[in-house]
Amino acid sequence: MSTFSQTADKPVTIDEIVHVLSHRPTATTREREWSGVTVDMYAPLPNVSERYPALDHHLICYCPTGSARLVQGRDGTVHESVVTAGVSMLMPAGYDSLWEGSASATARLRIPTALIESAAEQIGRRSMSRIEIRNVFETKDPIIEHIAQILIGELDRKAHPAQTLIVDQMSFALAAHLLRSYNVFEPVVPQVLPALSRVEVARITAYVEENLDRPIGLIELAGIVNVSRFHFTRLFKQSTGMTAIGFVEQCRIRRAQSLILETAIPLSAIALMTGFADQSHFTRRFHRHVGCTPAAFAREHGRRRAMKGARE
Repeated sequence: MSTFSQTADKPVTIDEIVHVLSHRPTATTREREWSGVTVDMYAPLPNVSERYPALDHHLICYCPTGSARLVQGRDGTVHESVVTAGVSMLMPAGYDSLWEGSASATARLRIPTALIESAAEQIGRRSMSRIEIRNVFETKDPIIEHIAQILIGELDRKAHPAQTLIVDQMSFALAAHLLRSYNVFEPVVPQVLPALSRVEVARITAYVEENLDRPIGLIELAGIVNVSRFHFTRLFKQSTGMTAIGFVEQCRIRRAQSLILETAIPLSAIALMTGFADQSHFTRRFHRHVGCTPAAFAREHGRRRAMKGARE
């Protein structure tokens, strides 16, 4: 039997909790320095008898496999149940807790309160006094399960730059879902923002055209019109009918077409000049937009290039 107790003047942080628990995770995202949700994987624990102080973050314990009978105690209420695969337990920040019985294998998703606040701001919630995440002893929530499985899947994969984007999006999706489905107050009403003006779209377009030779992120585009990137993605789609990422890529392809038609610059150099990672990436995206490869496009328009060379 494992017994642990601690008193604390302030809630335990995400960084501190690994030193407070009497057991250690079998896998964790901590070494990867992901932003947003921290994921710790734990093996089944028999004969548990533990009390823990309050946390400064929200905790979701998701059971990916197996089953176990577990007693949970929070906020003066004790709950006993058999936790089975697909079940999630939600413990809001500020709750001390009791755990007894047997714990199944769990993925513990630790969600900073700042992430909830940021998500609330994006969807128009101005007062955090109207947001309180419910304490839920057990739920089979398909959205939580889906997001948890994606995060677990990324933890099983080798570290890759793409994980930053995937985890960031999944973290905000989870925060938004908690606000929508587990806020004890009224549902959040999305904030209605006006569409981007023609001047703002022109300013964004000019910026993109001037920076096609390098990666262009949503945060910097949103900064041009002084909104968050999450508002920006909606506003841009609403105003132009396309995503900002799609628009940037269209600008890259148009610039590449112009360079192919008007210069004799090698295709490999054009790929880099228009912000593609390499010629292979350039070829794939060009074919998707234009319907042929850059080389085929150049051959098809060879007369114009030759005529330009002759004039020079």
